Amino acid sequence: MRCEVLAVGTELLLGQIVDTNSAWIGEELARAGIETYRHVRVGDNQARIVDSMRSLLASSDALIVCGGLGPTPDDVTREAIAEVMNVDLHRDPEIVEFIRALFGSRGREMSGNNERQADVPEGATVIPNPIGTAPGLRCPIGHKVVYAVPGVPYEMQLMMTEHVLPDLLERSGERATIRSRTLKTWGVAESTLAEMIGERVDVQTNPTIAFLARGIEGIAVRVTAKAASEAGAQELLEAEEVALRAILGDLVFAADDETMESVVLGLLRERGLTLGIAESLTGGLVGARICNVPGASDVFRGAVVSYSEGVKRSVLGVTAATQVSEECARQMAEGARKALDADVGLSTTGVAGPDPMDGEPPGVVYFGMQIGDAPAEAVRVQLPGDRERVRQFSAISLLSLLRTRLAAIPPDSPTLPPGG
Repeated sequence: MRCEVLAVGTELLLGQIVDTNSAWIGEELARAGIETYRHVRVGDNQARIVDSMRSLLASSDALIVCGGLGPTPDDVTREAIAEVMNVDLHRDPEIVEFIRALFGSRGREMSGNNERQADVPEGATVIPNPIGTAPGLRCPIGHKVVYAVPGVPYEMQLMMTEHVLPDLLERSGERATIRSRTLKTWGVAESTLAEMIGERVDVQTNPTIAFLARGIEGIAVRVTAKAASEAGAQELLEAEEVALRAILGDLVFAADDETMESVVLGLLRERGLTLGIAESLTGGLVGARICNVPGASDVFRGAVVSYSEGVKRSVLGVTAATQVSEECARQMAEGARKALDADVGLSTTGVAGPDPMDGEPPGVVYFGMQIGDAPAEAVRVQLPGDRERVRQFSAISLLSLLRTRLAAIPPDSPTLPPGG
């Protein structure tokens, strides 16, 4: 069974609304073992909706159309479906009364244009919507089927769960589960990654392997497996993950919903360490990433945004002659650890651009780190991109550096190794 997804709404094309509905539908179809090859977005134009529906139906068994079922003149999904079915619309009086009663229960009077939501293509059946005014539609077209669901997420999800997915599974006659696992990598280009695991990509048909470039978040390797059961799919995923990790090693920093910051916090927690940060170039970006993780406060002491030279000197005790230097980065890390009473001190300082500073060109960044009472260290890197990208890359690069240092410390180590 193959089912495609068509999202309707000019606002999706203009970027005014992000199409999270298609992502949710795709995930649920995969969970049910129903394949989907194409997700398409189209504006509120009947002719283009009709063209998109016909194209998607030509290569699939079913189509889910999301959106365009409202009461306004630009909501033309019903008309488009009727055109594809080559039938007329009829107004269902029971639906009209349901909508009227729903408005009444909310203390409001139904306007006349809401009656359009009761228009049903001949031969279609209504999917009830107990929590909204727009019913869904189940529309047979030969041996294929089109489902129309509202764009309001909670209304769509209810219809999908209670009506559309069970109907699709019954039509398919086959129960299968598709599961995916995403391994997140940092510090290597996509081309290099492809070379490293190219042989596995070439020989795999189940699971399959794909690359997802995620900008400053690195390169993800997505593994997708299909099996008759949840347990079978998970077994395939786990075996492939073991093989990939054996090849990629430390390049893999997280999986699925994990982030660089959540992994770092976990490593700190396992080792009983607390963290304090001094940020100049990044201006609070590192601390913000860490604070996005629930429960971070048990190991994260805080951050000092020491953007000015005066703050570096008065709060962190920096004495270095220049702000963009290894010496300054080390002293900032030491100052953060002391000022915030933390076991680990981190720091960032550098040149975001566009102008050089302290004799260094834009993109030069120094990371400082002190773990325990070991001497502080500093690392110089040259990062690409404009001002914003340099700052964002700096934040995740610093966290990645800490990740590798912490991974070298056994969780049950009674003392921290010299030099971190």
